[in-house]
Parts: sequence; C-alpha cells; structure tokens
Amino acid sequence: MARGDTKTCAKCGRTIEWRKKWERDWDEVRWCSDACSRTGVSETDRALERTVLQLLERRAGSATICPSEVARAVGGEDWWPLMEPARAAARRLVASGDVEVVQGGAVVDPSTAKGPIRIRRVR
Repeated sequence: MARGDTKTCAKCGRTIEWRKKWERDWDEVRWCSDACSRTGVSETDRALERTVLQLLERRAGSATICPSEVARAVGGEDWWPLMEPARAAARRLVASGDVEVVQGGAVVDPSTAKGPIRIRRVR
C-alpha cells in the first residue's frame, strides 16, 4: 500500500494506480472507475475469456489471434459491439498470466496499447 503500487481492474483489465484517496482501503479496490464497478464482469465477458483460450488451444504454440476473431465467435453477425469487451478479456487474461498481447511481434502493455493487437499464449 504505497505509491507505485498497481492492480488490474476486474472488469476492463486496465492498470489501476494507487491514489492517496484509496490509502485506507487499497486492499478492497477492484475497479478502475464507477462504470466498471456498476457493470461488473458479465457472463458475456467470461464467454469471451473462454473463447480466447479455446481459439488459442486450436492453434500452433506460437500462433496469435485477433480480438475480432473472438468477438465474431461469441457475437455472430452482431460482433462489432464485442470488440472492446474482447480486448478487455485479453487484458484480464494477461493479468492472470494466461496470454500476452503483442503488436508487431513485440509484447506490449495491454492497458496502453493503441491500434491493432494480437493475442498469443505466454511463451
């Protein structure tokens, strides 16, 4: 519980940095924002996480997948609204140590990655 401590948001998977206002209850902080706190992790979010892992299971060890593949697998014809939730699922899986997020073949911080990303198993 000191400056520099970080956690991962349980909903969106983004990094939460320690703040003075959380000094007394840092151990209970789970959400990066009120919006994440209100919505929580849904069954769709869990389905996206499972789908990421299932798609990677079917690929070669070094293969990557795109979040759009995950969104299409879960959402079918109406997949586009699931793009950001698919990226959030990838961020949560990075935090749990199951996958890595890469851009141009290099591992990147999924909380700050801008633009197209790929997801792969941890090497």
